[in-house]
Amino acid sequence: MKIVRNLFRILVGLVFVFSGFVKGVDPLGTVYRMDDYFIAFSIPWATAFSLYLTIFLCMLEFVMGVSLLFNLWIRKTAWILLPMMIYFTILTFFDAVYNIVPDCGCFGDAIKMTNTQTFLKNLLLMAMVIPIFAWRKKYRSMLSSAGEFSLILTISLAFVLLSIYCYRHLPLIDFMDWKTGSQIDQTTSLPVRFFVTYKNKKTGEEKEYVAPDYPWNDSVWMSEWVFKSQRVEDPNKDKAMALKVEDAEGNDITSRLLGNEGFTFFLISQNLADASEEAFLDILPLYKKAVADNHLFVCLTNSLPEEIKLFRMAHGTAFEYFNADDVVLKTMVRANPGLILLHNGVVVAKWHHNDFPSYEEVRDKFLSK
Repeated sequence: MKIVRNLFRILVGLVFVFSGFVKGVDPLGTVYRMDDYFIAFSIPWATAFSLYLTIFLCMLEFVMGVSLLFNLWIRKTAWILLPMMIYFTILTFFDAVYNIVPDCGCFGDAIKMTNTQTFLKNLLLMAMVIPIFAWRKKYRSMLSSAGEFSLILTISLAFVLLSIYCYRHLPLIDFMDWKTGSQIDQTTSLPVRFFVTYKNKKTGEEKEYVAPDYPWNDSVWMSEWVFKSQRVEDPNKDKAMALKVEDAEGNDITSRLLGNEGFTFFLISQNLADASEEAFLDILPLYKKAVADNHLFVCLTNSLPEEIKLFRMAHGTAFEYFNADDVVLKTMVRANPGLILLHNGVVVAKWHHNDFPSYEEVRDKFLSK
């Protein structure tokens, strides 16, 4: 039985360490999924706390994994582990049945799982967590109580600092299709469709629309309906993340941008209203010098044409703005704004707005080679 006890402890510990880590190094990606849940459960006000909850929950998950893996403080950990697993098993059951959120992100973007697969994974974990809870008094640590507490506290603080760093810069490990070195192949023959589901606040009726063909500009309708979920229908699943870029007239210019021979700068801002205004001013010198050297520089955003016009007038940004889906933009770079450098369709480098380089730095490191 001792072998079984330790096997269960180590297996659950490994899963929790991996799950907490891959989400903790990409906190903004985890925030997006948490926001999906808050919106689906009609508590959009809670999105203001998503970042803090994300960092805390990922830290808790990682630390519990370490505790199990190295046999630390298990009597106390078990009292947190079991209720947490019960809660998430129930949540993923409803996800599997009702598809509340298309992607729960239990392993972030490192491993994609369907809602049904996630629920079955949690059932398997529960089959080990329940015995761990029952055997919690049988586990013995080689450290003193003070030693265990000091180690757990140190790991917790280190993990929080790591998550904050990844939030203020970029994830230390990029699991996205648009990671550095990726070849962005956009020769797709079929269009990618984005679906959004809205729920009537009074009747509970749900309706699904193909974005952007829903009455988003009808203030009366928007006051009566609340966003519930979204899904992507991609008939080109063997291709990289499908980016579709349109100009102000609705013309598809994706091929022109991604097919550009040479270097292309993409300034990414999912929503101009929430973007760092200081960052847009900081990037202007790089933009001017890049264009002077005949490099392509554009801004991709999901903001409306009227919002783009007002933003350009307020900040004096002369570069071209084009529209793209915010879901795709969020997967391109975890920053608002963020900068991506492409060369002949290959992602050469990415920067968070806190790390925007000078043009000279980019030129000497990338453009001159």
